[in-house]
Amino acid sequence: MTRAAVCRAALAAMLGFAWLMPHPARATPSFEEIAPGVYVRHGLVAEETPENQGAIANIGFVVGDDAVAMIDSGGSVPDGQRALEAIRRLTDKPVRFLINTHMHPDHVFGNQVFETAGATIIGHRRLPAALAARADFYKQSMAAQIGPELAGEVSITLPDETVDGERRIDLGGRSIVVKAWATAHTDNDLTVFDEKTKTLFAGDLVFMQHCPVLDGSLKGWLAQIPELKAIPAERVVPGHGPVSAPWPAAIEPQRRYLETLAADIRNAIEAGIPLSDAVPDAAAGEKEKWQLFEDYNPRNATAAYAELEWE
Repeated sequence: MTRAAVCRAALAAMLGFAWLMPHPARATPSFEEIAPGVYVRHGLVAEETPENQGAIANIGFVVGDDAVAMIDSGGSVPDGQRALEAIRRLTDKPVRFLINTHMHPDHVFGNQVFETAGATIIGHRRLPAALAARADFYKQSMAAQIGPELAGEVSITLPDETVDGERRIDLGGRSIVVKAWATAHTDNDLTVFDEKTKTLFAGDLVFMQHCPVLDGSLKGWLAQIPELKAIPAERVVPGHGPVSAPWPAAIEPQRRYLETLAADIRNAIEAGIPLSDAVPDAAAGEKEKWQLFEDYNPRNATAAYAELEWE
């Protein structure tokens, strides 16, 4: 054990903070540099489990001349710890900001690690209410997924500051633009655009490989795709899928899926087909194009039916 790890273990013992204790190493991918000063950890295209410690989302950081901004904190305390350790191996510049792209546990369950490191946590103006409303549910549901020990370490950590519209953040020699979006994947989605390298961190507004997940508004998500595509990025970091992909071509498979889902559900509603019969056939032609399709498409179809039924 390193000297730092020994000190951390001693501090944990004195203060009773079990989450400060070192965790067994996991075979999770390391951060790779996808553009100068931009690093991303590939999230597994999988459900959260105790074995993967919730490391299923793409998370990353941007290094400026003066400071670092982390984008999303991972799906557990050890996932967040590994991200912070990756930053520290590269630079001793302060991690001044942690930006949460939205409320889901695989993106925010490492927040307390960065709060302790002194980062200002930034989220959508609706993120505090969304997390507060779901805190108990998330703790319970994640105990069943990543295990009670890992879930029990998590303290649901709300943002210190929120964004409504756009905010430009200067990291020293490079600016990142944080943009709040209307209801789409969720009602609290943010994107982060690094102007220097034209890299867009899209959070879960963009899925690749992993079946898209609808937890907001299908109509809203589709309506915002043209504005997303207009962002002058060269590459995108999707919330799930490869660490980067050419922009805006990367969003086309998702656009096709969402439009197919909407069309199939509208046709079912017009034909008088009830929800229970409409769901199995909705977007069925997309099944072979997405991983985890059977896990998420039925939920998407159910949510879409409820939304589109009252058009």
